[in-house]
Amino acid sequence: MQLVVARIGRAHGIKGEVTVEVRTDEPELRLGPGAVLTTDPASVGPLTIETGRVHSGRLLLRFAGVSDRTAAEALRNTLLIADVDPDELPEEEDEYYDHQLIDLDVVTKDGEEVGRITEISHLPTQDLFIVERPDGSEVYVPFVSEIVTEVDLEEQRAVIDPPPGLIDDRAEIASSRDASGDDA
Repeated sequence: MQLVVARIGRAHGIKGEVTVEVRTDEPELRLGPGAVLTTDPASVGPLTIETGRVHSGRLLLRFAGVSDRTAAEALRNTLLIADVDPDELPEEEDEYYDHQLIDLDVVTKDGEEVGRITEISHLPTQDLFIVERPDGSEVYVPFVSEIVTEVDLEEQRAVIDPPPGLIDDRAEIASSRDASGDDA
């Protein structure tokens, strides 16, 4: 099984280093020197990590054969993918790999169908479920315990307790305001 562990950002300096957006809880294991990673797009890789260091809170990597800024900049937005044993699970009880969450059905605590998780967006402060609704539209659900109250891998579903307005259509919100007489 393959797991996206990072996305390459912009070049750093003139000697071929790149910034990376880490997408794994185990960067020291997956992004260490000597690691060979496949890529998306595949034509760019595989890439072998030569060196890694943290600079101003950001991970910088240098890859074998990438020795200048031009070559480093050509890697921008490339996804780095590691091979993972499919039976390998995160160490913590409430931690999940993206592949475990993709395609889960999302329902409210009342059993209302919301949609299906199609992507996980890893932001600096929290992760977001990108949920495709039955009508084809998308809704973004913050992956925080106050909203995502249960992840049941056996039942292939995530239960959410959304705050008002998170999954409601704008029209529904507007009509409820009109009905209450609240125009704020």
